[in-house]
Amino acid sequence: MNINLPNFNMKNLVREAGSTISRVVQLTEEKLGTTERTEYDLHFQNLAERADVTKSWTEKIVRDTESVLIPNPQNRVEDYIFEKIEKSRPKRLSNLEHLALDMIEAGGDFGQDLPYGQALIKVGQAEQKLGQCEHDFIATSGICFTQPLRKFLDGEMKTITKERGILETKRLDLDACKNRVKKARSMLGQQSKDGISPEAALEQAERDLRVAQAEFDRQSEITKLLLDGISTSQASHLRHLHAFIQTQVRYYKQCTDVMDQLQRELANLGGPTPYVPLELHDGIASKTNASGSGGGANRGGGSGNNTGMGGHRLNQPMHVNTDQMQRARVLCSYDAKDHTELNLNANEVIFVTECSPVSEDYMYGKQGLMKGLVPRAFLEMLDDEKDDERDRPANIAAF
Repeated sequence: MNINLPNFNMKNLVREAGSTISRVVQLTEEKLGTTERTEYDLHFQNLAERADVTKSWTEKIVRDTESVLIPNPQNRVEDYIFEKIEKSRPKRLSNLEHLALDMIEAGGDFGQDLPYGQALIKVGQAEQKLGQCEHDFIATSGICFTQPLRKFLDGEMKTITKERGILETKRLDLDACKNRVKKARSMLGQQSKDGISPEAALEQAERDLRVAQAEFDRQSEITKLLLDGISTSQASHLRHLHAFIQTQVRYYKQCTDVMDQLQRELANLGGPTPYVPLELHDGIASKTNASGSGGGANRGGGSGNNTGMGGHRLNQPMHVNTDQMQRARVLCSYDAKDHTELNLNANEVIFVTECSPVSEDYMYGKQGLMKGLVPRAFLEMLDDEKDDERDRPANIAAF
């Protein structure tokens, strides 16, 4: 029975073992401070420091971006495993899509003809669209941003780290050769040892030093060229960052469009408590005059339209903060006619200010986070009373 054993080159094996031992001794002496070491030039140190900073921050940015795109760490680990075994990632529903399915199903059970059921279905359909936008955003962000950065870390940065390790090995060999030359020079004039004269030992040590110096210089140039390439890589990373921002802008624009459409659909549903849209792009839309002069019936003493004198449209006052508005108490409940008005409850206190242009029938009101038009006849101004009390003499106010 013939067994084929690999051919070992014992000379190379012994040489490598000797070099390894020499490097370990050299590194140990450097740590102890008993020997000198070859220092890299300042330019190389700056390049190496920049490479270390680039590697550290790029790793953090990739991790943080992936955490934003896929918050669930278990899903990130699962995607990483599928990527390593070169299989497609599993299709999983997002939290928005789970919410959408439950809302649509609940709306069907509550009744598609009832206001609450209709609203649930509309909202569920919008959440489905948001979920799809989220899927597209995650996929596009991975392609244009995280994958290129990870490819840089796994490719170029690993190559730089490897070449820097080789350079450090060459430096240890160089310093070890320098120490052998010093030792050989100190042996000059002494007797031969092991049949080798001090002159021959010095000549061999100097020959090894020249070879080690040439290898160190060559590896240093290779490593410098790779480190200089970091600038080009950062310029590429900047383009990827711009692409990521453009992806985010498109994503949030799509989400805004979906929610604006949902607000319009909910407002059109009407019902006993109609939805009041918040912060539409064109502000509070004005109501048109009722067909014909005086054709609209007033409700609860309020005007049948919210246009000012001369048919001017009523708009939201510009740059008005809550502390610049006045407080008013609602005299009796009021149901909004459409999405431009607020629903009012008796005795509640809201903030109001004049419309632009000023209207005899309507004021612009703020009710929590909701804003809209409110009929002036349903309001009792509170801050006016407070101002009157402040104007009274102190002795009368005491009574």
